Amino acid sequence: MSEPERLKLVVMMAALNEEKTIAAVIDGIPPDLGVPADVAVIVVDDGSTDATAQIARQKGTIVVSHARRRGLGRSFADGLERALEEGADIIVNIDADGQFDAGDIPALIRPILDGQADFVTATRFARSDMLPQMPWAKKWGNMQMSRLVNLVTGSTDLTDVSCGFRAYNVKAALHVHLSGHFTHVHETIIDLASKGLRLTEVPLKVRGVRPHGRSRIAGFLPLYALRAGTMVLRTLCRSRPVVVFGLMGGGAIGLGLALGMTVFVHWMLTGQTSPVRSLLIGASLFMTIGFMIWVLGLLADMLNRVIDIAERLLFLTKLAQYRASRGGNEAAQKGAPPEAGPERITDNPGP
Repeated sequence: MSEPERLKLVVMMAALNEEKTIAAVIDGIPPDLGVPADVAVIVVDDGSTDATAQIARQKGTIVVSHARRRGLGRSFADGLERALEEGADIIVNIDADGQFDAGDIPALIRPILDGQADFVTATRFARSDMLPQMPWAKKWGNMQMSRLVNLVTGSTDLTDVSCGFRAYNVKAALHVHLSGHFTHVHETIIDLASKGLRLTEVPLKVRGVRPHGRSRIAGFLPLYALRAGTMVLRTLCRSRPVVVFGLMGGGAIGLGLALGMTVFVHWMLTGQTSPVRSLLIGASLFMTIGFMIWVLGLLADMLNRVIDIAERLLFLTKLAQYRASRGGNEAAQKGAPPEAGPERITDNPGP
């Protein structure tokens, strides 16, 4: 009887001045995942000024260092790229601040191992007995953001879209293309959902606040809400330009028609357009703007089709690179010449 094929699990974490917690997070990664697996850890040091990188290296992890702070989104993208270069079958993203229990990784990746999902996120709000202790405003903001993202995707029913404890299979990881450096949590969900990948969540008990320091993402909630909302709107314009520009243009045209009807009704009742004649200028202006927005929506839709083709080509390129890295890594371990990597996923660039 042949020995079960071993998986390659890569745990990655972005870190900025996390010397007080990073060692405990790394040590907390369980050696037994319930399946035969080789585990590697990647730490993306985002310009730390303390001993974060040194501690990570002492723990035997792969360290990707930024000379200066690049942002959580960029750190995540660099970690994901390095994980694929390492030939990962499953990639787990976890924060280095100690809010999440690395011992929950087996539960997090179970839907992927069972073939039920391509992407899994931990949720802090699905079960009342697992609700974390956190400021009311932060909890309310997270729940409202979940409603917004679910509305944008139109295909998800997630209770927590802001949690950074997540798992990706190879197909999901190869499909991730981020445009922003601020964060990745919301954009990733919208992007993967728009491509028809299977998304789910697993209720897990997590800390509601950091044990040390202050969050670099949600430290000032109004600014976080503004930047996250802007990112969601930008992603929505990218994924559904006809809907976004159609609604905006329709609103402008509707306002123009309302102004025009006001003048028309006044003329019908009084036989003259004075003193509301000037509203005709506003009606013409808003209707012209509305039609221009509709034209922009059509152009954006055509551009979106071009972007889709470019992303499919990028997916195939990354897939070829991934298979080459898998083949090279396995051949190096066996002392044989590199050959094609295992058929972990299909060549189909989309769902």
